[in-house]
Amino acid sequence: MSPAPAITDSPPFELAAQLQDLSAALDEQVPAKRLDRNLLIATWNLREFGRVTGKWRSGPADSPKRDIFSVRVIAEIIRHFDVVAIQEVQPRIDALRMLMRALGPAWGLILTDAVKTQAGDNERLAFVFDTRRAKPSGLACELVVPDEQLRKGVGADALQEQFARTPYAVAFRSEDEIFVLVTLHVKFGRSDEPGQRLPELKAIAKWMRDWADDPADDTSQNLMVLGDFNIDREGDPNYEAFTAQGLSPPAELIGLPRTLPTKSAGPKYYDQIAWFNEEGRAKLTLGYGGRAGTLKWNDYVLRGLDRDEVSFRVSDHYPLWCEFLLSRV
Repeated sequence: MSPAPAITDSPPFELAAQLQDLSAALDEQVPAKRLDRNLLIATWNLREFGRVTGKWRSGPADSPKRDIFSVRVIAEIIRHFDVVAIQEVQPRIDALRMLMRALGPAWGLILTDAVKTQAGDNERLAFVFDTRRAKPSGLACELVVPDEQLRKGVGADALQEQFARTPYAVAFRSEDEIFVLVTLHVKFGRSDEPGQRLPELKAIAKWMRDWADDPADDTSQNLMVLGDFNIDREGDPNYEAFTAQGLSPPAELIGLPRTLPTKSAGPKYYDQIAWFNEEGRAKLTLGYGGRAGTLKWNDYVLRGLDRDEVSFRVSDHYPLWCEFLLSRV
């Protein structure tokens, strides 16, 4: 029996051709990394990112469906960015370890422990970053709501328990700029009761507002939130709760698809990248370059497979990204 392939091996010809198509699309759609000039930040929910079947292509009887080629697809996408927030990392991190090997020694990882509750679904949050372009600057913390604030919660839309999956904040440095990324995965709850998400969305927006307005905290500039907010539609109560404190996603992301197509009417806007951008209040010292987007990666790889097969190999979500300009530009 031949040994299992390694993630760094050359893939079979047909799979290599798909990776080339994907890479060409990324080169066309995502700005190039420019030394000392720009910064590319992304977020991506990687569905149940845990175990891997040790084959280039998993077969009908294999479990999990995620295989070595799928991890190479994920790595090819991630390497086009500088910092990527990843949601739905599982307690077993076989796929994450394989991803880091595929990315190479210049890439770093920050990973939370698993949230060992039913509501938290045993998930982890992660940041993967190109150390040649961005490095942790020292701050790393969980966002926990004080007990007294929980006890004061009144009404159906007030948070009365801790976040199901604790949001995680990390400060990074790129050249002379420090920026803080807060990643989260808002609980989904029952699909017929999206209002269950409202307390968490209101609480995270208020937390971010208080942080941004704290004059004693020098990390309040370049404060961004990104991740899976499980917002169904722009303008619905969950979206309004998310933006009510002044968090604002860039116009270039409005209306873009975040997930693989579904049978339900209209796209979902689960994933977001946002920051405060009001005149006279905390905002970016990084320059937003006016370029942001997503990538419909399934147009280039794994064609011919149905939605479930594709989503369990790579994801049911698309990555979402923004380009920022460093101050010396």
